[in-house]
Amino acid sequence: MGASAAAAVILLKEKHIVAAFRQAGALSPAAAMTPAAIGVAERLAFLKLKRRAVLKETGSGRFYLDEASWEALRRMRRRIALLLGLLVLALALVPLLRG
Repeated sequence: MGASAAAAVILLKEKHIVAAFRQAGALSPAAAMTPAAIGVAERLAFLKLKRRAVLKETGSGRFYLDEASWEALRRMRRRIALLLGLLVLALALVPLLRG
């Protein structure tokens, strides 16, 4: 599996984890739940969301979804994708402009 395919799988898993926390109502410290209770495995995608403070631990292995952090992460990813797309476009135009 290529790096881009692996990244796409992780992003998809992150979205499923976020959806699971939303569906369970684990959206505040008071409503925090264990990943097992929600049906979420603590694997790579979960750990990445935890590291980025999208999933915040309240103690006793309970977590909740920080919606603001999730939206900030999504905005940052969109900006990076846009910048990379513009860079690829610019690099593709260089040979055309030289000729």
